[in-house]
Amino acid sequence: MVRSDNSQLPPNGDFVLPFDIARAGVRGRLVRLDLASARALAAHALPEAANRIAGETLALSAILGTALKLDGRLTVQTKSDGPLDLVAADYYGDEDGKERGVRGFARIDESRFAALGHPGFTDLVGKGSLAITIEPRRGGNSYQGIVALSPDGIAASAETYFMQSEQLPTVLRLAAAPLYVAGEKQPHWQAAGIMLQMTPESAKPGAAPEDMQTSDDWQRLSLILKTVEDLELLDTSLAPERVLWRLFHEDEVRVQPALPVAFRCDCAPDRIAQVLKSYAPEERAGLVDPDGIIRARCEFCGTTHEIAPGSLD
Repeated sequence: MVRSDNSQLPPNGDFVLPFDIARAGVRGRLVRLDLASARALAAHALPEAANRIAGETLALSAILGTALKLDGRLTVQTKSDGPLDLVAADYYGDEDGKERGVRGFARIDESRFAALGHPGFTDLVGKGSLAITIEPRRGGNSYQGIVALSPDGIAASAETYFMQSEQLPTVLRLAAAPLYVAGEKQPHWQAAGIMLQMTPESAKPGAAPEDMQTSDDWQRLSLILKTVEDLELLDTSLAPERVLWRLFHEDEVRVQPALPVAFRCDCAPDRIAQVLKSYAPEERAGLVDPDGIIRARCEFCGTTHEIAPGSLD
């Protein structure tokens, strides 16, 4: 394994680690979220099965956002007809002194979920779509790609997105799991993932995506990636470079500097106030609590913002 510079080894949690296997024309990213995912998923009371999907979506947003070197926001969102009808994860690029970060939200119909027993992915989400929205902060146009949700999960849905939107063979493994700590009532949720993708430069001119997938190197590396265990991805006591060494020790893997990722929510009272100003006075009056204050709870971080109606005039 080769490091691209003399930087220190990556931390064991809350990072995205870019890497590539240049000889095979393949690039990749390994993400492991610890405190960031715990904070993001602690804002919502969800059943364990639903939290796993929310955690995987959070990890996917970090992989995609850092791959694009985005200075704005990337949103991964599912909409479907199952009990877990909405899952959203935002990735924010680093900007104006703010660190790159993620946040997430999921909505579930508790009564429909209770009737499921031990649900799988399709039981929870039903039929629906996965949307990836890119909103650059400076320059460039917003973009949204939408694919149908795969019954095989979030990772499989994202693989389809890449084949349709970028026509690049991509393989993903995502994982999320609760860590139970003695003395704490609520579990500490961790999320992780790893992605391999063929680079545009490795494709022969005019080659179709299905032709690129048949290369010997790609097939071999894809099969190897599928052997990674959830515990290997999630275990913060296991150095990420050891994971890559276990998977790709027969290839020359070049590791780039790790990118730290934190929990980040950009909700703010002034933004909520701007939305409320668009409401008619009688509509705002219906939102006022008995003590004369309008309270708006952020669905992502759980913060309740208090706004005096007089400040909206």
